[in-house]
Amino acid sequence: MMTVDLRSDVVTLPTEEMRRAMYEAELGDDVSGEDPTVNRLEEMAAERLGKEAAVLVASGTQGNLLAILAHCRSGDEIIAGANSHIFWNESAGAAALGGIQTHLVPNQKQGAMLPEDVEAAIRPGGDTHYPPTTLLCLENTQNQCNGGVVTTEEIEGVCRVAHDRDIPVHVDGARIFNAAVYLETPVHELVREVDDITFCLSKGLSAPIGSVLCGSHEFIAKARRWRKMVGGGMRQAGIIAAPGIVALESMVERLAVDHSNARLLSQGLAQISGIVHNPETAQTNIVFFELEGGFGTEAEFVRRLGEKGISVNSSYGRIRMVTHRHITPAHVDVALTAVSQLMGEMGR
Repeated sequence: MMTVDLRSDVVTLPTEEMRRAMYEAELGDDVSGEDPTVNRLEEMAAERLGKEAAVLVASGTQGNLLAILAHCRSGDEIIAGANSHIFWNESAGAAALGGIQTHLVPNQKQGAMLPEDVEAAIRPGGDTHYPPTTLLCLENTQNQCNGGVVTTEEIEGVCRVAHDRDIPVHVDGARIFNAAVYLETPVHELVREVDDITFCLSKGLSAPIGSVLCGSHEFIAKARRWRKMVGGGMRQAGIIAAPGIVALESMVERLAVDHSNARLLSQGLAQISGIVHNPETAQTNIVFFELEGGFGTEAEFVRRLGEKGISVNSSYGRIRMVTHRHITPAHVDVALTAVSQLMGEMGR
């Protein structure tokens, strides 16, 4: 039986080229700025994203946390999307470690925030009743919003609102390269108006670990201090950076294959009785769907599909499937056949 793992693109394994790069990496003490492989990755990432500097971090969650801590003080408030990863999936790190409050604004169906909603969320200055708004956080692609893409125009619209009030803008760009590939836009153009951005090496780009936070020299210096404070200072981290370099050099354009396979998956799911899914929402490599009433629970669906060799996740009343480097059209066909069989069984 063919097994198919559609739980997430974090299950990707490093390529053979990445493994060789890890073995051969030139190393030094990164905390002292002496690891040449880390330095090369950070320079490459900053250039690719159009920012002045970068710092290697353990994860996207850590990158987002460092950005918030570098911009804000205890008692400040950030603005984030109501469906954002920062709010839902990062263990309230900003509140617990920084004493920073989050003000939520609605996300549109594919993840964008409206400028007028951001404007309304910014606290009036000079009133002691309110915490100061000190950061706007965006997400692109937007995980919970169908892996949706936020366009350059949508990003720049909310950046204008924030920057007019001297509020910096951070992007949780865990899958920003998926957005750039979908839009056929250079990634530096997509994020040219934002102040800083985190992106993951360990999702669709297939590196085994790590993310990179990019921004101005001054901002990255602050982020490095916070990285040390939260225990993120690493020594011979070139073994992490080396596969990240390979990822940036050779894995970005192939994300279009993941998007193509997700569209095949999306179109097939829309044809299965009992599945509620709009294929127009599948832009990148993430596909969400629901079950019609009378077809059991999401937990039961996930368990029984797993028994058929197809691993997926449920998330807030929906089922999520994510394509990645290890998924081919043949895997998609196997998954769709299993889902169709299972829906027939659960609908009896």
